[in-house]
Amino acid sequence: MADCYTELEKAIMVLVENFNKYMTSFGLGKNKISKSSFRKMLQKELNHMLTDTGNRKAADKLIQNLDANHDGRISFDEYWTLIGGITSPIANLIRQQEQQSSS
Repeated sequence: MADCYTELEKAIMVLVENFNKYMTSFGLGKNKISKSSFRKMLQKELNHMLTDTGNRKAADKLIQNLDANHDGRISFDEYWTLIGGITSPIANLIRQQEQQSSS
């Protein structure tokens, strides 16, 4: 990535590149992440922030919860919902820690 990007821009690019790394680029699931690829992504990319990433049933339940259109695949918008779901509690925790340290 070019040095001209801000830290936030770089972070966004990493998130987009991660989606592209796991998405299916052919057939009916074009530009979506299949169930098997999503499970791999959870294990390889999110094993420190999510529990049970190796548990197939837990991964399938997460897919079911994210899959707004019920097509069995994860679109970029659905993937973004996952990112928001992970980052929101982290942001709350950071705010709480900041409030405690300023008290």
